Amino acid sequence: MKLTAGLLGCAVLTTALAGCGSPSSGEPGTVVIRVQGMPPATDKPGLEQFKKMVAEFERRNPGIKVQGSTTVFDPLTFSAKLAGGKVEEVIKVPLTEPQGLIARKQVRPLTKELSGWAHYKEFNPQVLRPLSDAAGEVYGVPQAPFAQGLVYNRDLFTKAGLDPDKPPATWDEVRAAAKAISGRTGKAGFVHESKNNQGGWQLTMLAYTHGGEIEREEGGRYVAAFNADPVKKALGLLKEMRWTDDSMGDSQLNDQNDVIKRFAAGEIGMYMGTPGTYRLAKMTYGMENTDAFGVGPLPQAGGNATLTGGDVYLVPKSVTAEKAAAAVKWLLFAYAEPQYDPAVAASRAKELAADPESAVGVPTLPMFDATQQAKIDEAVKPYVNVKLEHFRPWLEGTPSLTLRPEPAVQAQQVYAVLDTVVQAVLTDEDASVDALLAKAETDVNAKLAAARQ
Repeated sequence: MKLTAGLLGCAVLTTALAGCGSPSSGEPGTVVIRVQGMPPATDKPGLEQFKKMVAEFERRNPGIKVQGSTTVFDPLTFSAKLAGGKVEEVIKVPLTEPQGLIARKQVRPLTKELSGWAHYKEFNPQVLRPLSDAAGEVYGVPQAPFAQGLVYNRDLFTKAGLDPDKPPATWDEVRAAAKAISGRTGKAGFVHESKNNQGGWQLTMLAYTHGGEIEREEGGRYVAAFNADPVKKALGLLKEMRWTDDSMGDSQLNDQNDVIKRFAAGEIGMYMGTPGTYRLAKMTYGMENTDAFGVGPLPQAGGNATLTGGDVYLVPKSVTAEKAAAAVKWLLFAYAEPQYDPAVAASRAKELAADPESAVGVPTLPMFDATQQAKIDEAVKPYVNVKLEHFRPWLEGTPSLTLRPEPAVQAQQVYAVLDTVVQAVLTDEDASVDALLAKAETDVNAKLAAARQ
């Protein structure tokens, strides 16, 4: 795997917050499609570019009208919306969701439509695998796939006597660095997310780096696999950092937004995140000293792995063949072509770079082969407005790690259970890791069994 400093699509800049209206019928003979992935009003450069994308797409495809939606996919309400015909023609979901949606036959296979694109066979197989079924049918298009790393504050590293060009490579080194930052600066050395399913999500990352797993398949069924030494060691590390070292600060109930907001204010030394969180730190939370942003590969403790993910775009099964064909045209135009065509990538990079509040050139995983990606990198290079050298440790260190996906079944429900484990470890000095994991194993197995009904 070769990593690159490609241009992330505009629609991944932040989490959408609002809904969309009903589609108009358009002119006679016009196909109207509603598409999730439109940035919210708070992301002005991203929203402006999205509107330009829509205008250019409609110019090229006069028989199709696109209505952008900032609706966020909710797995708890999707089935009801689907049954009621209230779901958009293009939905944006996290990488935890496609396999479940495919298994329940709630989304359409798109291989036939996608394979008509001249460059379909040049997709990186890694990014299509999570969107495919056992027969090889492909159900969507990925956007800005990522690999988790260790985000760190370069200024706090310097103040703590650490080398900002050499982030910790192991969890023992993270522990030592967190102690140094906390002791010498008074800031939280390391923070682990713990609520809104993100405690379980980050515990999954820790498990992978320790050689563990969250679920495993037994006889065609998935069962909990986290009640084992790797996850116990990961939780033991958190417990020691929290209670023995006192290097994790005073606030332990955080989600990603809480952590990035505090990081942007210079209050946190390290957290697990992707290069893409730079955008949130700068554009959403107003990080003034963006030169302090650094990111390295995810530290290891025997697992030699990191968690991969991203957003993907799918078409619900209820969508008509005519609208599905129009939806695929939009997906290729909006998310595949910019990652393939150097001219398109350069044009969008130039548009974004015109706004000083934008972030152009933040690294991501390649969607296509290395040769094509090198052309993209060269095309956007004149417009890059981030310090790529501060992303260099991640770019150079991540290719040696195995990319592991999120749990295949009921990931968000599993994360919710594991949130309680992480929260207990971080808020109760006497919490028993063994007892917490035993109870969580029972709860998760019940949820996995229910999903098989």
